[in-house]
Amino acid sequence: MLAGLQDVTFEFGARTIVRDATWHIQPNERIGLIGYNGTGKSTLLKVLVGEYSPSSGSVERGRGTTIGYLHQDLLSFDTGDSILQVALSAFDKILLLEKEIETLGKRLEKEHENEALLHEYSDKLHELDTLGGYNIHHKTEEVLQGLGFSNSDLQRPYKEFSGGWRMRVLLAKMILQQPDLLLLDEPTNHLDLPSIEWLEKYLVHYKGAVVIVSHDKYFLNRMVTKIVELYQQQLHFYNGNFDFYETEKAMRTELQQRAFENQQEYIRQQERFIERFRAKATKAAAAQSAMKRLDKLERIEDVSLDRPEIRINFQLDKIPGKIICTLKHVTKKFGDLTIVENTGAEINRGDKIALIGANGKGKSTLLRIVAGTEKFEGERIWGHNVEESFYAQHQLEALNIQQTILDEMKHCGSQKTEQELRTLLGCFLFSGDDVEKKIKVLSGGEKARVALAKTMVSKANFLILDEPTNHLDLLSIDLLIEALNRYQGSLILVSHDRHFISKAANRIWEIEDHEIKDFAGGYEEWMEWKERKKTEAAKQNQVQAKPEKKQPEQKPVEEIKPQPVQKNNIPIDKELKKELQKQQRSLQQLEEKLAALTKQKKTLEDQLALPEIYSDKNKFLSAEAEYKKVTSTLENTNTEYEAVFEKLMELEEKGK
Repeated sequence: MLAGLQDVTFEFGARTIVRDATWHIQPNERIGLIGYNGTGKSTLLKVLVGEYSPSSGSVERGRGTTIGYLHQDLLSFDTGDSILQVALSAFDKILLLEKEIETLGKRLEKEHENEALLHEYSDKLHELDTLGGYNIHHKTEEVLQGLGFSNSDLQRPYKEFSGGWRMRVLLAKMILQQPDLLLLDEPTNHLDLPSIEWLEKYLVHYKGAVVIVSHDKYFLNRMVTKIVELYQQQLHFYNGNFDFYETEKAMRTELQQRAFENQQEYIRQQERFIERFRAKATKAAAAQSAMKRLDKLERIEDVSLDRPEIRINFQLDKIPGKIICTLKHVTKKFGDLTIVENTGAEINRGDKIALIGANGKGKSTLLRIVAGTEKFEGERIWGHNVEESFYAQHQLEALNIQQTILDEMKHCGSQKTEQELRTLLGCFLFSGDDVEKKIKVLSGGEKARVALAKTMVSKANFLILDEPTNHLDLLSIDLLIEALNRYQGSLILVSHDRHFISKAANRIWEIEDHEIKDFAGGYEEWMEWKERKKTEAAKQNQVQAKPEKKQPEQKPVEEIKPQPVQKNNIPIDKELKKELQKQQRSLQQLEEKLAALTKQKKTLEDQLALPEIYSDKNKFLSAEAEYKKVTSTLENTNTEYEAVFEKLMELEEKGK
């Protein structure tokens, strides 16, 4: 066991986060820690690392276990060092050793006959090699680039970067430290899609154990093999990925609900018995006994209250024309940075578009161009009867900070009743008296949820949404997906949540080479299309990499009957003829082998993309090892093929 909790109860003020919880984290486990917002997931991680002490029970840690903990509080760290230096500080021991070697080297320049000093210098170099010290700069650059930094960023001061980019640097440092246990609190909030995909692949092969808090279902499905749910002050364990958790949770919920209903019927029977006989002397003792039984009864929770049945009913004032918005010859630059250049696209009625790509490609800028709040060159033509509603972080400034949440919703023109608004606000994590809070006392995340709620109840027939799932938990994201699927209008959105994109969008826009690339299909279809393109490009590169050569006529070997070729009227040598036939047979055999290996490689690629393979670590590693073996054999066979072909050309040249 690396670390864990034993019979832990933790109370935060008057609120109990967890009661009598036991959780043992084993080496190499991949665990997703989930739960509704506010249940205490981040607090539980702090209990695990010892920042908070439990009210009762014990926090355990294996001897020598190292723990890395990535959390929001780290953003208070500031320095003028470059981001490369910050990430390299993960190798403090090696960096110190490098300085010692440098000092010894300078001494040796003056004391080159000092054998003791020479031995010490040699020992230090050997230690550096053993620790992998010669590779740390390359490894650090590789991790930073995987998390989205360019080569030109690496020497820039850490303090120049925004909070999200700073968190990436600290994540890079943490994974370079290779702790036995890595605790990550919402790391994907600060990553774009390519960086999330890179992190997934990295963590799948990470040598230590990983516990991650995330609202990204896609990420949890592909990376974790165990789910720990913090629910009703208890920890519930599921030995599988997120899909397994959802299926198993539904079964457990159904069983618990039946048990709850049976218990409620038993309680009603007992209460009727007590009410009827408590005043009768002959039955008073029995009634008293029944009361004691009810007092001692461990009550089963009503899980029907767990997931609110919320329906957001959209009312569109106007039906727009067929075309919502047309962009023509659009160019946008920030100084020397080109976002888009001479590009165009069209949004039609019924389109639900996801705008995706890496950070810095200009997704939010393009949304503002569509919304008409960003200056640009070119044309933006608005369709007939289009009424838009734009949600973005800057919309928070438009909230009236003196109003309560409920009053702010009442003034957004939706004409919904107070009860309907309260129900809707529950979807966005505001329940009970929360709706009476004034906007000015809300956190940034809470204000963002109010602004999103206002966007969703407007009567607009075109929604423009920039990262709407930020600050929402898994349940709220699902409710938002349901709402957008029922929405009769059109929309365009930016999000890094692949589950949300796959469920909410029917069309994909990608900014690539400063152009809008339009794909008429959902996220899953787009991913399959991208993979096909990548495979085709790889095949094309492989073909182009081969030297130009004349392909021998594709006939069975026995049908190839080289005729004696005359050279200066002298018949070709019999040995040359024999060698020529031998090389032709070898070439044909290699061609057949190449075809079989290429087919095998494609089969393995398909297997690696299967959920049952990539979600099972052992199956994935086995398939990946086989894939690497086949790829290596294919490369060697190609080399052999080219050598035989060149030999064949030489022999034919001799025979001329």
